[in-house]
Amino acid sequence: MTLELYAIGNALVDSEYLVTDEFLASQSIEKGCMTLIDGDRQAGLLAALDREFRCAKRASGGSAANSVIAFSAFGGRAFYTCKVSDDDNGAFYLHDLQAAGVSAPAHARVAGGVTGTCVVMVTPDAERTMNTHLGITAEMSAGELDLQALEQARFLYIEGYLSTSASARHAVATARDIARRRGIRTALTFSDPAMVQYARDGLAEMLADGVDILFCNETEATLWAGVESLDDAITSLHRLSPLVVVTCGGRGAVISHHGEHTAIDAFPVNAVDSNGAGDAFAGAFLYGLSRDWPLDACGRLASRTAAQVVSRFGPRLDSAGYAAVLKAHV
Repeated sequence: MTLELYAIGNALVDSEYLVTDEFLASQSIEKGCMTLIDGDRQAGLLAALDREFRCAKRASGGSAANSVIAFSAFGGRAFYTCKVSDDDNGAFYLHDLQAAGVSAPAHARVAGGVTGTCVVMVTPDAERTMNTHLGITAEMSAGELDLQALEQARFLYIEGYLSTSASARHAVATARDIARRRGIRTALTFSDPAMVQYARDGLAEMLADGVDILFCNETEATLWAGVESLDDAITSLHRLSPLVVVTCGGRGAVISHHGEHTAIDAFPVNAVDSNGAGDAFAGAFLYGLSRDWPLDACGRLASRTAAQVVSRFGPRLDSAGYAAVLKAHV
């Protein structure tokens, strides 16, 4: 059976908290971004959180992982290259992937180190802020790739968060070289404004001579291009990709193919938690592409999926939620 989507990304166990803006300020945490921290800092943050709030949800996470799980839930065949430790979090993570129908390399779990963890803090305006300790996923390398699985895929999907790791960037370059030789379409997501601001050189290295599909949100697009106008930003991004997909929160999304724009309406919902919305959008969009749908149909499924993710707590839907979205779409 041919694999449809092969993704590379960080493996992180998410712990989610509902917090206040005052708490973020008291901890000197930059709101709305992902910040890398060490284990000691994360332990102190968790202690402070547990004194004031309650952990609302624990889930396997990572930007690309959320996307491939959505892709799989719709009926796609997906594979996720990642790296975890042989600790409890590592076992939890791989079990979660398997339960979602996503395959992973047999050698993804290694002895020593700790599995990466992410503290996700959601404020009353539904904005998500993340503090991440990468743990062993910072050591992601070409050795974690499953070349046999990759060579079967139709799409290669790359997570922008990998831009902070030299060994992960080398893994991406190796995978991209195989994809190029095999005629596999390559997609990349910027993942977070912080990657554009603080890891731009790493992103540029992973983008290399361009990709087939580029996902980003409006803030990431304008930051990358150094402009205020979204139209100008998209024009700039077309130097990197013929197909640019930009999410715009409650205003929907813009799909630009060779400069021809298609506006995608948002599905109005009561926003609860924005964590994972962009990831879900990308996973749903790629699923539509894997079925050779027109771009506007891909966009509508993606927008509907992201809206449902935003309307509840946590980065993903359950299997029934994805099935309901697909049924409503078709």
